[in-house]
Amino acid sequence: MVDNLFCFVYNIKQTKHILRRFCMNRLKFSVRELCFIGIFTTLIAVVSQLSVPMPYGVPMTLQTFVIPFAGVVLGAKNGTVSTLIYVVLGAIGVPVFAGYMGGPGTLFGMTGGFILSFPLMALAAGVGEGKNNAIWWLVSGLVAGALLNYICGMLWFSFVMSVDLKAAFAACVLPFIPTSIIKIVLVAVLGRQIKRALAGSKLLN
Repeated sequence: MVDNLFCFVYNIKQTKHILRRFCMNRLKFSVRELCFIGIFTTLIAVVSQLSVPMPYGVPMTLQTFVIPFAGVVLGAKNGTVSTLIYVVLGAIGVPVFAGYMGGPGTLFGMTGGFILSFPLMALAAGVGEGKNNAIWWLVSGLVAGALLNYICGMLWFSFVMSVDLKAAFAACVLPFIPTSIIKIVLVAVLGRQIKRALAGSKLLN
């Protein structure tokens, strides 16, 4: 456990180097945007370790709160990039997934569909937030992101575990619906407030 924690903290520190090389060479970001992308990538990795095991093997985590939160606060592009970097880090072996897991084995395991759809959650939330600042657009984006996450996770689980969609729904969707509703409400309220506070203090464009 201690070794996993040390490896986790060490690799999180390397995120800024990977982020700098990727973003500066491939994409156009300001230094401020890079800082916020790095902060949220790290935040997603840290929050991912706060998980509750569930009977069918799909844990209940705060990933599905902080990822759309990143999309709302950072916007569609930066929130998606932040989440995508998190997924890539985990895919190459950095233990950032729930339970200090990482590597292709986790990505292509029973929860891989959820992980691969995380950038879509951030994108949907960011697009919803960017639509004329209307709350119903934001909620629609959050709901769409959650549905995409559920559908990808359920289909992937069904394929990997060789079970029918009814069993996959019972394992991957049904137990999480109440908390998803709570998360959507919290992200819609807190995400917009945090974004306005950061914009008002000139920390966020």
